[in-house]
Amino acid sequence: MADDQERSAWRHGVLGKYAYAWITLGFFAVSLGLHWYFGWRSYVGDAQEHGQAPEWAEYLNQMLRDTFENWQSEFLQLLWQVVGLAYFLYVGSPSSKENDDRMEEKIDLLLRLHGGDQVQAEMEDIDRRFLRHGGSAKPHG
Repeated sequence: MADDQERSAWRHGVLGKYAYAWITLGFFAVSLGLHWYFGWRSYVGDAQEHGQAPEWAEYLNQMLRDTFENWQSEFLQLLWQVVGLAYFLYVGSPSSKENDDRMEEKIDLLLRLHGGDQVQAEMEDIDRRFLRHGGSAKPHG
């Protein structure tokens, strides 16, 4: 019973928390596998058309070249656009985290002023659960 609960907690924690990453990884693996499978079929067909026997080393060289060309033109470009722009927009945006930190600091102050002794322990528990150390993060700048 304890093993079932541990496995369930692990699945819920890892699979639930990182579900998007796992789904993306699955899509990536399936698409890469299909790309290589159909590439092999095309390579064999071309080799037979020219009266040659398909060679694994030549196919591997060709598919690695094609795969990395696609990654350079599509994957890396998209990755840079999404991650780079999101990061730099987030850091430089007036609606970025600095405003959230300011609001959180004000709320923390109000809680300390009106909450009594129990508030500090509750705030530390919240910081621990949400992986914040030392209260609010420092503003960028």
